[in-house]
Amino acid sequence: MSSEVNKGTPAAASTARHLEDLILEGSLRPGDPLLPEREMALRLKVSRPTLRQGIKMLEDKGLIVADQNGGRQVAMLATSVTDPLIELMASRAETVDDYLELRAALEGLAAGLAATRANDVDRETLSRCIERIEAAHHDADPNDEAEADIDLHTAVYEASHNIVLLQIMRALAGMLRRGVFHNRIKLYARSEVRDVLLTQHRAIHDAIIARDPEAATRAAENHIAYTRRVLNEIAAAETRLEISLRRLQGGNISQRV
Repeated sequence: MSSEVNKGTPAAASTARHLEDLILEGSLRPGDPLLPEREMALRLKVSRPTLRQGIKMLEDKGLIVADQNGGRQVAMLATSVTDPLIELMASRAETVDDYLELRAALEGLAAGLAATRANDVDRETLSRCIERIEAAHHDADPNDEAEADIDLHTAVYEASHNIVLLQIMRALAGMLRRGVFHNRIKLYARSEVRDVLLTQHRAIHDAIIARDPEAATRAAENHIAYTRRVLNEIAAAETRLEISLRRLQGGNISQRV
């Protein structure tokens, strides 16, 4: 997309629309700081008063907010976990499986589209993501590997060039990073699980690079199915441990000695 706004409409509205497009397509991401006003006006080839009016329009819509340094940034769109319904769902163990069921469908679709639509820039981004995962895996750093994991999946959605899919993934990624539906560190704390996840991530990456949509879809679906199974196993093991501890302690309400 050109950095120059459309001159065929009123300047402020055109500037606002241009910034909206950048947000919608994912070029401007939640939390991204905007350039200083003078530099931004030069980039967009508009006057500073016009830019201020355009940004004010986006502030009124909640798309742009002030940051702590006196500048402006993209609002944390589609990443909030404060909604009462989200919190309610997060408190129910059964929603984890529903969440992963949704992820399986979306991940397979996104990977298949990415294999068909990804360009050279997208493929380079995916390769950098897999390199980060491999480096974190080599260093046995589960936290970095888990973060790189999310970035890889986001890159797959970006490479799908489906804006609705991408924005859905951004919301899911925001909740995933905050551990709303499950604690991903529990996955990466297990070395044998980390090895399998690395192999699966490579398979997704390789299929997209090879432009093989069927293989990419299959690899993504297998990955989520495996994650789903392991999380269920972890949850079951934790439940058994809780029961054993309660038995040992008499449910915390007996006078057993």
